Amino acid sequence: MRVVVAEDLFLLRDGLVRLVEAYGHTVVAAVGTGPEALDALRTHRPDVSIVDVRLPPTFSDEGLQAALTARREIPGLPVLILSQHVEQLYARELLADDRGGIGYQLKDRVLDADQFTDALQRVADGGTALDPTVVAKLLGRPARVDPLAALTERERSVLESMAEGLSNAAIAARLFLSEGAISKYTTSIFAKLGIAAADDTNRRVRAVLAYLDGAGS
Repeated sequence: MRVVVAEDLFLLRDGLVRLVEAYGHTVVAAVGTGPEALDALRTHRPDVSIVDVRLPPTFSDEGLQAALTARREIPGLPVLILSQHVEQLYARELLADDRGGIGYQLKDRVLDADQFTDALQRVADGGTALDPTVVAKLLGRPARVDPLAALTERERSVLESMAEGLSNAAIAARLFLSEGAISKYTTSIFAKLGIAAADDTNRRVRAVLAYLDGAGS
C-alpha cells in the first residue's frame, strides 16, 4: 500500500514510518503539520493515511480538518485517525458519509503492531476500524430519535463489534456464539435497517454508520 503519515512528534512519526515499511508498504509522505497533511493527501491520494488530530500550527484539530477536506475533494479516501483525543464534533462529520474507509484509534490503546496494521488494512479496504472508547464517546449523547429501536440487545452488541471492524469470526469469539449465529444476526440487522443487498463490506459500513448516526444523534 501507499501510505501518508501525518504526525507532529518526530519520534512517533519516524516509528510509524518504520512500522509501515516493515510490513511491506511504502510511505509516500511523512509530514508534521496540518497544511502539509492536506497537501500530501491531495498530491499522493494514498491507499490509506495515518493522521493525528492535533497538528501544528495551532494544535487544535488541523489533522482532522485536513482529513475532512481531503475526503470532500476525494470521496472515499481512506483515513485512519490516530490520536490521544476524541474530537466528537468533527469525528461525527468524518463518519457521516457511507463510503467507509475510516478508522479512529487512540494512541494509548494500540497494544501491538499486528493490531495496528490490521486496522490500517481494514481502512484501506474500505471498512471501518473504530476503537471501542471512540464508539462509546460518539454514542454518549442522548438520542432524540432512535432509528435502531427495532434491534434487539444482541443485535446491537453485534453491530457495535462491527463498528470496531471485527470480522464475523472475531465477533463470534467475543460473544461466545457460532459464526453461523453471527451471520444470521447480521442478516437481520441489515433487514431491520433497510440496507439492500450489496457487497458485504459496503453493507457492514452502511450498518455501522447508521448505528453511529442514529444512536449518537
